Amino acid sequence: MPALSVMVKPASSLCNLRCKYCFYNDVAAKRQAYGFGIMDGKTAEILVRKALDYADGQDVYFTFQGGEPTLAGLDYFKYFIAAIKEFNIKNSAVYFALQTNGTLIDEEWCDFLKENNFLVGLSLDGNKDGNRYRVDGEGNEAFYKAVRAADLMTEKGVEFNVLSVVTDYLAKNIDKQYDFLVSKGYKYLQFIPCLRPFGDKSDNPMYLTVESYAHFLITAFNRYVRDYIKGNYISVRGFDNWVNMASGKRPEQCGYAGHCARQFVVEANGNVYPCDFYCLDEYRLGNINFMTFESMAKSARAEAFLRQSLYVPEKCEHCQYFGLCRAGGCRRQRESEDYCEAYRAFFSACLPLFRVFAKE
Repeated sequence: MPALSVMVKPASSLCNLRCKYCFYNDVAAKRQAYGFGIMDGKTAEILVRKALDYADGQDVYFTFQGGEPTLAGLDYFKYFIAAIKEFNIKNSAVYFALQTNGTLIDEEWCDFLKENNFLVGLSLDGNKDGNRYRVDGEGNEAFYKAVRAADLMTEKGVEFNVLSVVTDYLAKNIDKQYDFLVSKGYKYLQFIPCLRPFGDKSDNPMYLTVESYAHFLITAFNRYVRDYIKGNYISVRGFDNWVNMASGKRPEQCGYAGHCARQFVVEANGNVYPCDFYCLDEYRLGNINFMTFESMAKSARAEAFLRQSLYVPEKCEHCQYFGLCRAGGCRRQRESEDYCEAYRAFFSACLPLFRVFAKE
């Protein structure tokens, strides 16, 4: 069987920030229960044991996300690691990732993350102006705390990448934001288009237009190519995927495959969902305290969720860029906004530059 991917929400939707574009706040608000508190030790142990049993010796990837997962406390993570060491009797290779706003990261956290080989995703949208939507409940910006976390992780040798949400402001100012991120020495970047709340079609200046997204893609890709030619390769996850796909390789991220992949998201109370974007009551597969991963993976609801993502609009079927665009990629992004013309503009302008990477 393929590697098992489990996203864990140890602090559910709890967060010490109130980012104005937070997609999980929107998701949680649409459930019967907004949040499920902190995952207790019993649920964590059952989750570990059943994940390792389902993997049957194959690789297992645990990604901790939120809300803000560090609110669960360092002791929770130490307990989780200890449970893996106790129950990993078939010697699965186990990999860890943590997505965080960085505000609680200190030297003790860094020592733990380094010791246990965590890959950290740090949320940071660029310089102070670019980070304008990342604020706490009182409207105070989180920029300096995030940069301090990056500096600490660099000092301690913690592997991390920077995840930036592409708002309309960031897209229009991508040169300045890219310059900042590169100037700080960040070598691994990930840009995620800002998602509208489910069903929101309002004219909000925070959200990308087709024109601003096209500008972002073309400008950022040219910077990506220029740095590569200069021998200063900066990994941009989306561009890395497209370049690899153009050379015949499979994308490593489901959003670029054009359809959903089998994964499990486990909320703090043990509820299991098929995707981080769809942790909604109607998509709940079960609860890990009472069911196995195998039974949930084979459930009619899980299979239906995967099938729904296979739909390809008629306009995409004969498009010359379909092999790379895959009908706009991630299903949730397609539901947020139709960026077809932005992708057309991008591939039309930049596809010849893909030849730069032909020898890779």
